[in-house]
Amino acid sequence: MKRIFLLSTAASCVAFTASADIAVLGWGGAYTVSQVEAYHKPFTAETGIKVISADTDNPATPIKAMVEAGNVSVDVASVDYADALRLCDEGLLEEIDPAILPPAPDGTPALDDFLPGAVTDCLVSTDVYSTVFAYDETKFPDTPPTTIADFFDLEKFPGKRGIRNAPKGTLEMALMADGVAPADIYTVLGTPEGIDRAFAKLDTIKSQVVWWEAGAQPPQLLADGEVAMTVAWNGRIFSAAVSEGKPFKIVWDGQIYELEGWVIPKGAPNLEEALEFVKFTTATEPLAKAAEWISYGPPRRSSTPLVGLYQDGKTEMGPHLPTSEANMTNSLASSYEFWVDHDTELNERFSSWLASN
Repeated sequence: MKRIFLLSTAASCVAFTASADIAVLGWGGAYTVSQVEAYHKPFTAETGIKVISADTDNPATPIKAMVEAGNVSVDVASVDYADALRLCDEGLLEEIDPAILPPAPDGTPALDDFLPGAVTDCLVSTDVYSTVFAYDETKFPDTPPTTIADFFDLEKFPGKRGIRNAPKGTLEMALMADGVAPADIYTVLGTPEGIDRAFAKLDTIKSQVVWWEAGAQPPQLLADGEVAMTVAWNGRIFSAAVSEGKPFKIVWDGQIYELEGWVIPKGAPNLEEALEFVKFTTATEPLAKAAEWISYGPPRRSSTPLVGLYQDGKTEMGPHLPTSEANMTNSLASSYEFWVDHDTELNERFSSWLASN
């Protein structure tokens, strides 16, 4: 019901505002706050174009439904990389000419300034985020977990575990916990035996798992004491720990990092304004500013040196970014190509596994 309400609200806003206003669909929580502060407000101040913001659990899902129904009420949406590739291949997104993107302050062309692969036919990346696991420090004061294998060790680290109700990320973490090196993950997961191995590892903790759907849930599960550890997006845990003072700590070992960014749905009602928004918000300074609101790394090289303190005025953001060198040990780059190719079959297998005893 929450998703339907938010989307219908977005649609009604677009219907009753001037054509220059744009509707932007995001993920909610601290992530949307970072975008509102770093992107939406400065864009409106610069252009006079109002940004109407709405949130949902995964913007790719309603975008696909809107375009296929021929009833598009969103101009720009934030989606993860694999979804952007899939939606683009299906002809559901507008292509974005990279020539419109501003160069770096030193004149470096945008395509040379962005990380490799960060700009595609239909996507301009806004951040590098990470799927990690985190724990409540009060639960393990003497011997805290330090590796992804510890997340699956119920004997040494008792307590329930929070995991996203999806195979993406979950299967990779299971294999890393079972001893598969990051470089070999997708080779192993691309075989029937590898898939069986991942689910066998998940079987070892299945009875203790609390499944979550929305990004705001993991820190709440920790805060409520419903889980001792949880898989989460790193920015959510950072926000809870630093902004709210929660005793939560991220374990970076086994992190899965990936890109996400802006797409424009095919048939967006305000295409010209949407392109201006994408152009403005993916310049060097706005991307750096966003990283001061949430601990996601900027996808432009020129942005990284500009990232300063968090909004508390004292926390240096560098060590909290997924792209920090210290946090990249035993990390995995999510394979967008793998999930574009295998998403349907692994989701079916995952659903069948969840339904089994």
